[in-house]
Amino acid sequence: MDGTPQEITNLVGREVYSNNGVFVGEVEDVRLNVEACTVTGIALGELNRDLFADVVGNENGVMIPYRWVRAVGDVVLINDTIERLQQPEAEDEEVAV
Repeated sequence: MDGTPQEITNLVGREVYSNNGVFVGEVEDVRLNVEACTVTGIALGELNRDLFADVVGNENGVMIPYRWVRAVGDVVLINDTIERLQQPEAEDEEVAV
């Protein structure tokens, strides 16, 4: 990310892909730390059910930590989700929304 300030609403609706090209989902909302003026997570919907079936069951989305985001452009690129789902860290566990 180049550090250029952008409107948070620009993230909403963008498709999210892992850095190896697998479709993950679509940004539906963002989680903010208002005091620090930072984005801390992104809520994904329209999930790739093949990736998330064992994690979310019948839920419609997941919240992923913003630190997984590697690039924001026409799409959002994140760290490889499959690896993260197989070995989640306690603080990085996905939360169904």
